[in-house]
Amino acid sequence: MGAKILVKKLVSKVDVTGMLVKAKFYTSLCLGTTAILSVFAFLFLIPFVVDPAISTILADYEPEPVTCVAVEHVYAEGLSNCSWASCREGCTTAALRCHQILVNYTKTPFEHWQKGTVDLDSVEWDVGETRFFINTEGCGYPPTVNCTTFSKKYGYSNIGVPFPCYYSRTYPNMVVARYSWDDNLRHLILSLVIPNFLFAFSVGVLIYWYCPSCNRSRPTLDTSSYVESFHSKHE
Repeated sequence: MGAKILVKKLVSKVDVTGMLVKAKFYTSLCLGTTAILSVFAFLFLIPFVVDPAISTILADYEPEPVTCVAVEHVYAEGLSNCSWASCREGCTTAALRCHQILVNYTKTPFEHWQKGTVDLDSVEWDVGETRFFINTEGCGYPPTVNCTTFSKKYGYSNIGVPFPCYYSRTYPNMVVARYSWDDNLRHLILSLVIPNFLFAFSVGVLIYWYCPSCNRSRPTLDTSSYVESFHSKHE
């Protein structure tokens, strides 16, 4: 009887060890995949989120909207005629069709004009006929950026109609339609923290499991036999 009980204990211990080996193998596979995807995600976010966010911070926009008036709107076609654009759908290709909007702006807060305390005819513009952009990069991707809607809102028949805008305190000739310090900072932090945390966590766990000098104090699970059987099943 004692021998049978001992055999049962050994069998159950082997079964538990096998389950742990299998769990460790699949977990390692997931962690390795996560680490690789985190690197590619971070490289993807650099030109699309990180770089624009840093440029926006360096531009140091006035947090409260001021008063702008569009004075000229040109719709152009052709690469030679689109040396710049107020709005582009896509940031990696040259614009073959573009809207170019010039504005005047005064540092008077837009809310003062809304309250009717400012006479537009008597306004002395701080900067005149400067380029107007949808955001710092002047581009984006649908549905966030729609250049047709943008041009209709600020150009065409709305030329001469005051609207809120944000000017750069670093580059006074730069004016944008959209700006939010909180959103910009949140996007920058998330794009930096999430992929780097996932990469560091995944690599850290893998190093702790498989680096011989990191876990001498505890027994290791040999996954080599399971890896071999895993490959033989899928060949």
